[in-house]
This record gives sequence, structure tokens and C-alpha cells, in this order.
Amino acid sequence: MEIKALFDDQFPPLYRYCLRMTGEPDVAQDVAQEAFVRLVRDDVQGPVPALKAWLFRVASNLVRDRYRVSENRRRLLEVHPVAPQPAPDAQQSLERDETVARVRTVLAGLPERDRTLLLMREEGFSYGEIADEIGVKASSIGTLLARAQRRFADAFRAEAGDIDPGEFDS
Repeated sequence: MEIKALFDDQFPPLYRYCLRMTGEPDVAQDVAQEAFVRLVRDDVQGPVPALKAWLFRVASNLVRDRYRVSENRRRLLEVHPVAPQPAPDAQQSLERDETVARVRTVLAGLPERDRTLLLMREEGFSYGEIADEIGVKASSIGTLLARAQRRFADAFRAEAGDIDPGEFDS
């Protein structure tokens, strides 16, 4: 029997079976569809009664697995309840967004090598990996990184108007 004919014939009873087991139409539909997906994926062959039995057995196992996962999640939440996170303070959120924008502006204004040094270090690259990327000896990365950090800090303060940009020309 071709798969479309099998689907047309067996999906409605399989769906009703899953609905009775779960009590949830969406879950029943998902489980019934997944059973058919596995039938096709695993290229299960045989007479219609054997395929029907296979589909119902797979659907039963899928429902049982969903229930088991759901019960495990419920037990874990009872033991380790998750407290709802308070909504972020609007003022703090605004300040954070402004700081992020300032950092991006300052980074964009730095020489490419400084920007690469800072960003790679922030992402956890080793001095050797950074040196390979920018084409210098690994022994010079510490000095280059310290200079890049100082230029970033100076530019960040200047961008905020905290100091005169001419103060750190070197």
C-alpha cells in the first residue's frame, strides 16, 4: 500500500487514539504525525495490519516518552523552583543600551588592529592566536593589548565628555 493511502486510511484513527491518551489536540496531532514520519524515515514495510500495529505502538511510545519528560520536568521544578525574574528597570535598561552604543562607537573609531586585539581577547583567544591573526610575535601581544586598552579607555572617556580628547594625544 502506498504511503498516501495508508496515511489517509490510518491517520484519523491514530489521531483519535493519541487524543484519548493525551487529552490535548495539538499534542495528539504532533504524535500521530511523528509516528508517520518515523514510518517513512525508517522505511518500514509490511502488510497494512502490521503497519497499523507499528504506527500505534510507536505513537504509544511517543506519548509515554512525552509524559516521562513532562513528569521529570515537573519533579525538577518542585525540587528547584524557578523564581520569576523581575522586569528590568527601564532606567537601567536605557543606561545599558546607551553604554553599549558608546562602546560600539568607540570601538569603530579605533584602528583596526586595536579593535581586533580587544575583541579577540574579550572572546578568550590566547596571545598566540591573536598574534597569528594580526601578524606579530606572541611576546608583543601583552604590550599591544595594554596600549589598545588604554586608547579605548581614553576614547571612551572622551566620547562621554569626561575629559578633553587632546589630553591623550600621543
